[in-house]
Amino acid sequence: MPTKTSRRIIHLDMDAFYAAVEILDNPALRGRPVVVGGNCNRGVVSAASYEARKFGVHSALPMLTARRLCPHGVFLPVRMARYQEVSRRIMDIFLQFTPLVEPLSLDEAFLDVTASQSLMGAAEDIARQIRALVRETIGLTVSAGVGASKLVAKIASDLNKPDGLTIVPVGQEEAFLAPLPIGRLWGVGRTTREALCLIGVKTIGDLSRMPPAILTAKFGKAGLMMHESARGIDLRPVEPGQEAKSIGHEETFAEDLRDKKRIEQELLALCLKVGKRARDKGLVGRTVTIKVKYRDFVQVTRSLTLPGPVADDKSLYQTGCLLLAKTEVGLRPIRLLGISLANLSPAGAGGQLALFGESRTRVKDCRLYEAIDTISDRYGSGSIVPATLVEKREDGKKP
Repeated sequence: MPTKTSRRIIHLDMDAFYAAVEILDNPALRGRPVVVGGNCNRGVVSAASYEARKFGVHSALPMLTARRLCPHGVFLPVRMARYQEVSRRIMDIFLQFTPLVEPLSLDEAFLDVTASQSLMGAAEDIARQIRALVRETIGLTVSAGVGASKLVAKIASDLNKPDGLTIVPVGQEEAFLAPLPIGRLWGVGRTTREALCLIGVKTIGDLSRMPPAILTAKFGKAGLMMHESARGIDLRPVEPGQEAKSIGHEETFAEDLRDKKRIEQELLALCLKVGKRARDKGLVGRTVTIKVKYRDFVQVTRSLTLPGPVADDKSLYQTGCLLLAKTEVGLRPIRLLGISLANLSPAGAGGQLALFGESRTRVKDCRLYEAIDTISDRYGSGSIVPATLVEKREDGKKP
């Protein structure tokens, strides 16, 4: 086994995170099937409590299906700002034990605690300390897996959820993985599983015993990678402080939209959210992308890379409208609309270059958005909105 076995990596995964935060904020929901993902039938489930999972509800399930499976469930909209707030507190706890923290999402992260063991004890003891601290200071449970690689630690953390701890001793990686179904490995989806089944591979142990030459002949380089994974070999380092590659937001509508004016209003509402998030993070971006999903589930994207970086709502919206004109919006009903900002860089790196306006206008706009953001932070995101969105509110629709 390679020298990777000297590493000790912990994978920490919050249990039903969004649903757990909702229950934390409203203890009356404890013990009830809680489903987070929107208050309409057109979206998908973002998270489900373990009580809801007993009914077959899981993330990415259409909300309409979830309501049919669990008619007595508590269905709640996503409160992303709240989840982000709790996530920051959790990540701060992780950082108390090692600077090598690689967040994968709001609710999970890898920690390399190899160097921390001399001061804080063995990796499994560190995992226990972290789990206890998260429970005591935040009130949530977290499952953990401890192993010599990211792959093994992640698989381990998923085996005893919720509130579990699974430790894979150094040198026991291959034996630990052997009895598990092949689908537990990263990158082994339905098509690959079916292809492996045809050659007699059903467990990870079956895969580890398969001659590499056969796997390479059938799957190319991916076959060799799968064989190494089956033996627990994963040399990828924990990479802390990875920056977001894009900032975006999308909306699935309760009813398909065809009216172009209404669609542009929805686009503006999305731009307000994306612009605010970018400015909060001190980032600007040059590439704007819109995503449109039509009634028949056909999805298209359109992108434009600007001459200079932006993070203001106006530039996002005007660029988004240019991109909308390159789709069939207004001709075909749409069920989903999204916009994202990529090619990100710190706002101070060269300054923000507005797309539509001169230098004096840029300074004025910058001050305007600073004022708007201050008001939004103090009184809520809906306290100040463009006039064009007022019409939506009067119709009883949330911007």
